[in-house]
Amino acid sequence: LVTCGMIIWIGIGAAALVGVYNLMGGNRFISGMIMDLDVAPVVIILVMMAILLVLGMFLDWIGVAMLTLPIFVPIIIQLGYSPIWFGILFAVNMQVSFLSPPFGPAAFYLKGVAPPGISLKDIFVAVLPFIALQLCVLAALLMWPNMALWLV
Repeated sequence: LVTCGMIIWIGIGAAALVGVYNLMGGNRFISGMIMDLDVAPVVIILVMMAILLVLGMFLDWIGVAMLTLPIFVPIIIQLGYSPIWFGILFAVNMQVSFLSPPFGPAAFYLKGVAPPGISLKDIFVAVLPFIALQLCVLAALLMWPNMALWLV
């Protein structure tokens, strides 16, 4: 019950932060600043993916979504990409964060059902190939957006 309450408060705090941020014009400021950069759109998306990966290592996916998507989605639309494609990229990115140390919740779930001789370090080492596979999927979706959108 306490955990549910904490998750709800995190959601409320993230929503309040994003609401004030948007009211103050922060999303328009960041969007304008990013769109004025003289870089390829794929570089902007790669930076977004890196930000999502790092945030996903330390925050719950709901908090990451509430903090980043109101900023990132308008930029994605302005760059001419599909928000559905970006949503799939976000979901794959969050899957990586479920396994990534230091707070990968899936690893802690595995620790809860593992035999007593298995340490958390053993679990994090064992999930490294799965993290690598998910990063390969993320790279493939970035290179071939039609895979995610079924536009073959």
